[in-house]
Amino acid sequence: MKVVSALAAVRQLLERGTVRPGDTLLDSSSGIYAYALALACHRHGLRCHIVGSTTIDEVLRTQLAVLGARLEQMPPSDDLKLDQRRRVRRVREILAEHPAYHWMRQYHDDIHYLGYRAVAASVAEETPGQALTLVGGVGSGASTGALARYLREGGTDLCLVGVQPFGSVTFGSERVTDPEIIIAGIGSSIPMGNVSHTSYDTVHWTAFDAALAGSVDLLRRHAVFAGLSTGAAYLAARWEHRHDPERTVVFIAADTGHRYVDTVFGRHREAVPLERLAPRTVTTPAELALPWCRMEWSGERGFGEDRRMAVPVTGAPHG
Repeated sequence: MKVVSALAAVRQLLERGTVRPGDTLLDSSSGIYAYALALACHRHGLRCHIVGSTTIDEVLRTQLAVLGARLEQMPPSDDLKLDQRRRVRRVREILAEHPAYHWMRQYHDDIHYLGYRAVAASVAEETPGQALTLVGGVGSGASTGALARYLREGGTDLCLVGVQPFGSVTFGSERVTDPEIIIAGIGSSIPMGNVSHTSYDTVHWTAFDAALAGSVDLLRRHAVFAGLSTGAAYLAARWEHRHDPERTVVFIAADTGHRYVDTVFGRHREAVPLERLAPRTVTTPAELALPWCRMEWSGERGFGEDRRMAVPVTGAPHG
C-alpha cells in the first residue's frame, strides 16, 4: 500500500519541479514506508535518506542497502513513543545540516493521498453498487483517509473503521499502556496532520495479544502470512462483518509477517481463538481498557480539530 503512495507523491514532486533527479528525499519510517520511498527514489534517480525505527529488521536493512538508500536507525528501545520522537528530532537535525534535502513528511503532507485514487477505483469496480465497510490501521492516516475520500467522492456508501493500538495519541488512548508493545505503524505518539478524524465512523483499539490472535488466525484459516497491523485489522473486520453482514467488508492488509516470525508467530500457541474475543463497547476514549474496545466515532469533530491544530509545522517548506 505504501508503494503506490510513495510513487505517486514522488511523481507529483518531480512534475511540479519541487525536486529534480539527483536530489535527496528524507523521511522517518517504522519500516514499510522506508522501503516504498527507497523504491520510488531508485526508479526516478533520486537519493533516499531514511531515519528508521528501532524495529527495522535485517531483511529490510539489506533491501534498503541494495536500493542505495541511506538508513540511520534508532538505537534499541522498548519505548516506541521515545523511538518516534527521536526519529522526528533527528530528521530536523539533518534538515538543519542539509537544507536542500526534501522532507517527505509522510505524516503531514496529503500528497501521500494521491496514489490511493487508483486503489479506490479498483475497489469500486470490484464492488459495484455495494455498501462498503472499509477497515484499516490508521497510522499516518493516508491509506484509510484517502480511500475513504475517493470512494465517497465516487458515490460509494462507505463506513470507515479505523484500527488503533492502545497507547496511541491519534484517537485518545495514550493513557492506556499495553504491557507488550505498541503495534508499530498504526499508532502514533505525536499528532499527525494526515489523519482526518471526522472521516471515521468507528474506531477499534486492539492490544498486542488480540492482534497476535488475529495474525495467527489469518495464517491458519486463510494462509495469509501478515503482521500485527494486518492481524488487528482482520480482527476488527471479522467483527464488523459478523454484526452487519449486509455490507461488504474490505480490510487493508498493510504488512507481511516476516518481521514478526519470533515475536508473534513463534508464540502461536498463546493465540486465543477469535470466537472467544469480542470488543468492549465504549462511548468515549476515557472508558478505554485492554484488550479490545470499539467506539462509534461518528466524526467527533472537536477531538479531530484539536489534534490537527497540534501538528508541528517547523520545516514545512521542505514538504
